[in-house]
Amino acid sequence: MALASRQPVGAETLSAGGQGDSIVTVRDLTKRYGRTIAVDGISFDIHRGEIFGLLGPNGAGKTTTLEILEGIRVADKGDVRVDGLDIRRNRRAAQARIGVQLQATTLFEELTVRETLALFGSFYPRAISPDSLLADIALEEKARARPQDLSGGQRQRLALALALVNDPSLVFLDEPTTGLDPQSRRMLWDTILRLRERGKTVVLTTHFMDEAQSLADRIAILDAGRIIAQDTPAGLIGTLGAKATIEGVVEPGNVVSVDELRGLAAVAEARERGGGC
Repeated sequence: MALASRQPVGAETLSAGGQGDSIVTVRDLTKRYGRTIAVDGISFDIHRGEIFGLLGPNGAGKTTTLEILEGIRVADKGDVRVDGLDIRRNRRAAQARIGVQLQATTLFEELTVRETLALFGSFYPRAISPDSLLADIALEEKARARPQDLSGGQRQRLALALALVNDPSLVFLDEPTTGLDPQSRRMLWDTILRLRERGKTVVLTTHFMDEAQSLADRIAILDAGRIIAQDTPAGLIGTLGAKATIEGVVEPGNVVSVDELRGLAAVAEARERGGGC
């Protein structure tokens, strides 16, 4: 049986302001490289305690936007505040409150995983213990291994642990699952969702639509340096007029008819196929 729903499956009721106050505010952000405009006057807010997704193709301006928010690059124009701090004037204070996972992380080959976490923790006045971080990312059995001996998924989990070593309230993840196998992607997704459960704010860039839909509370879609749409995943899907189709097999003796299914409030159409429906 195939059902076409009038609303996207998993539609959310979260409003744009449903997450409370903003931990990041961006106004008229612009960045140029020569004649190329990488970020073209974008504005948005990131609410405290949410997962905010920046979705777009390669070259859309996602990484440049993140690097400006992280204090790595300086914008040509615009205002960025992180937890109330101007990122240009109070860069060090703002960076002490954030954690960053870059697209690629180069680590010392001579150090073990535990030693790497201890080293990064020593850079901060307060740090989470290596053993606690290893437990969080399920890498306890790799504590004595060296980074180059880890699988791709394990290296990404280690990179995430390094972003969490100072117990930040705001975590930036730049395409964290690119190149990973499905199982490793799912494990990293679960870890990211647990961060939200612990009250942390996560900013995620990705070019995978399923990843943004599965993880993000709200999404801003970038293209050619501009935000072309911004809403919850369900809200964005709804603007497309998309419908969800559910297929199943009716067991013998089931008294539900196609006409009864058509009468359900959320069902736009139901049709029967040979041997099932």
